[in-house]
Amino acid sequence: MDTITAFFSGKPTEQITQNVLGKLLSYQSPSGLVSGYIVEAEAYLGARDSAAHAYQGRRTAANEALYGAPGTIYIYTLHGQYMFDIAVQPKDEPQGILVRGLEPVEGIDIMTKNRGKTGSELTNGPGKLMSAFGIHDKQWNLTMINAGPIKIDLTTGRQPRQIVSSARVGVSRRGDATDAPYRYYVKGNPYVSGMKKRDVDLKTHGWADEPFDN
Repeated sequence: MDTITAFFSGKPTEQITQNVLGKLLSYQSPSGLVSGYIVEAEAYLGARDSAAHAYQGRRTAANEALYGAPGTIYIYTLHGQYMFDIAVQPKDEPQGILVRGLEPVEGIDIMTKNRGKTGSELTNGPGKLMSAFGIHDKQWNLTMINAGPIKIDLTTGRQPRQIVSSARVGVSRRGDATDAPYRYYVKGNPYVSGMKKRDVDLKTHGWADEPFDN
C-alpha cells in the first residue's frame, strides 16, 4: 500500500482529519513555492453526514472527486470562494477533509501579494488560504495529492500540543449532523479561523516542538 492510500484510509475520517494537522501543504505556483502547516480542518462523513456534499449518496459531476481514490483533490466553490478538500477512505466511499487554516511557511511574500493581507488574515480561513496560494479555479480538481504541484508532506511535520474539536463552520442547517464536533484545530494557533486574540499562544503557536521566539 502506498503512503497516500495508507494515510488517507484505514482509519475513521475523524482520526485522519486530526492526523493531517501539522502536515505541510505546499503548492508550486506560477509565482513560486508557497506552503503552510495545516492548523484547522473539518471531517465530512459522506452519505450519512447531513452536512456533506455526498449526503444520502448524492453524486454529481461537481462532487465526483469525493468518490475518487483516497488522496484525490476536491476543489469546489462556496460563496464565490474556492475550497480545498481531500477525499479519504476507499474509492466510491465519498468522505473528505476540508482544509480550513494554514500557518504560512514558504512564499509568504507571494501569499501577501496574492491576498493583500498580512499576519493571521493571510490564511486563517478556507477561502483565504486558496487565495493566498493563488488558486482561483478548479484546474487541480480530480487530481491526486503529490502527483502534481499540490503536495502534502505526510512523513514529517509539526506536533500539535493539543487538538480541539468543535462544531463545523457554516454547514447546512439540516439533519442531525449540523452541530457534530467534526472541526479540529491546533489550540492556540493564530491561523485558526475565528481564533480570538486572548486565546492565541504567542510563544509556541500551539505546537509541542520548537517554540517560537517572541
